[in-house]
Amino acid sequence: MLAHPRQAPLYRSRAIGPRQPDFINTAIVGETDLGPRELMAIAKALELAAGRRAAPRNSPRPLDIDLLLYDEWTNDDPELLLPHPRLRQRRFALAPLADLAPEWRVPPGGETVGELLTALGNEQPVERLA
Repeated sequence: MLAHPRQAPLYRSRAIGPRQPDFINTAIVGETDLGPRELMAIAKALELAAGRRAAPRNSPRPLDIDLLLYDEWTNDDPELLLPHPRLRQRRFALAPLADLAPEWRVPPGGETVGELLTALGNEQPVERLA
């Protein structure tokens, strides 16, 4: 399913939204023969298996898996927006991704993950745990 997976270190960040515990974040990069929709379906199944249930946006949840990028693919379907629509504003997603792929270009502008992370500055503190 996922060939040559690489996982970033863990990061802690404050949750967005209602008062709730901090989040632990990471990123995984790998190769797959699955299409983005198939990959996202597996992610949603894993969330359900971990106990995630329908709730308002940014509510507490046991697991949240996002598909941030899929090669250089872009999609504007509301069911699967790629790249992730808020990737450019989320240090907690960019920091672990930059550990694995700082030169990965993010469509449509083509900035690298590292450049986007640098542009955010330290507005959204994240703590590297490992």
